[in-house]
Amino acid sequence: MAIYTKLSKEKIVSIISNYNLGKMKKFEGIKEGIENTNYLVETDKGKFILTIYEKRVNNDDLPFFSKLMLELSNKNFICPKPILNKNNKYINDLDAKKFMLVSYLEGKSKTNLSPNDCNSVGKQAARMHEITKNFNFKRNNDLSVDSWRKIFNQVKDKCNSIHPDLPKLIETNLKDVEKGWPEDLPKGIIHADLFHDNIFFKNDNFSGFIDFYFSCNDFYALEIAICFNALCFDGINENLSFNVTKAKKFFDGYNEIRKISNDEKKYIKVLSQGAALRFLLTRVFDSINMVDGAIVKIKDPIEYLKRLEFHKNSKNFEDYVV
Repeated sequence: MAIYTKLSKEKIVSIISNYNLGKMKKFEGIKEGIENTNYLVETDKGKFILTIYEKRVNNDDLPFFSKLMLELSNKNFICPKPILNKNNKYINDLDAKKFMLVSYLEGKSKTNLSPNDCNSVGKQAARMHEITKNFNFKRNNDLSVDSWRKIFNQVKDKCNSIHPDLPKLIETNLKDVEKGWPEDLPKGIIHADLFHDNIFFKNDNFSGFIDFYFSCNDFYALEIAICFNALCFDGINENLSFNVTKAKKFFDGYNEIRKISNDEKKYIKVLSQGAALRFLLTRVFDSINMVDGAIVKIKDPIEYLKRLEFHKNSKNFEDYVV
């Protein structure tokens, strides 16, 4: 979430007038995140999130995202629900860009999840996978292993400005991941971006996932690997350590809902190494290619170096959960 597209009060009033939501009472831009422009909008009928799609979001993918959130909501999974406008459309035009209005999710994110929080997230991630396994719509993962070298090639001549050893470290890990990446694991729709700021809690209880704009069809075990990276490292950026207790709690919660196969366990190391590499590369790209005039908080790529070091040195699944 960020503010690339700046809207006036008059413009937002005009947008809201195309919905059956009454009059706008107030609005504010949301600065967290880096992908899309988001505004919190309050009307006579409640609070809503207005998302304007920027950067990596392909307009052709928007029907997938809206349908996924709609179908999950219809299955009583807590997530934002797209709102129809007066023309019965979820996805709408704003000059050359697209936007969607979705329901507001009660609760807020936690900067640091407890082991019990990780257990809850594991259960909910598995529950989402179980709900979506019969959905008949798909989206390929545009940021999976096949894309990482292309991103690296765009930044390798400049990324030493972030860290002098970065080009060499990325190349070494990229070779490992390309060589060891699995070809045939259980797969379906995953969230693919379950960082703490996309997970809400209310009164210490899980209250939903947000930001489904990286969701795609990929290995279920990749979701676990992403969560290990996003939720299970503690400490400052230069001295992060892997919290096995959190990872085990996450795994136990997930495994309670959907049993993890031995093949999936076998590949957790390389999937976790790959997930760390994916987020390192996109953060490096964003740091080098900042948008002039945007109100955005760029996330630090350096914190992924310690993650990569841990994954490269780990031997097997037991290093993550024992």
